[in-house]
Amino acid sequence: QLQLVESGGGLVQPGGSLRLSCAASGFSLGYYAIGWFRQAPGKEREGVSCISSSGNNTHYADSMQGRFTISRDNAKNTVVLQMNSLQPEDTAVYYCSAYRAIAGCVVTDWAYDYWGQGTQVTVSS
Repeated sequence: QLQLVESGGGLVQPGGSLRLSCAASGFSLGYYAIGWFRQAPGKEREGVSCISSSGNNTHYADSMQGRFTISRDNAKNTVVLQMNSLQPEDTAVYYCSAYRAIAGCVVTDWAYDYWGQGTQVTVSS
């Protein structure tokens, strides 16, 4: 059974940092592009970032550029999203997702086949 499990969410003050992890079980992440998405209450899901199967290509939504960094360790079957300079508007449930891809990645949810259950990130003083 293919599973993605996110961890690392929590409550952080504005300006703070969190490190989200996405761990895969039942399959090797090394053949998959990985994306992070988020959904705030009352809002549509939006793309955050993605990383290609090799890790050579990454993309970020404009509002996350320079604050978030995505990376992967295929040997550990894990992808990490480092989030810095967090602001209240970053509050959302964050999801990792995967689709099989030889190269590249896209930050559009329709491309993704597998999804985790999400982890809550709350930015508040």
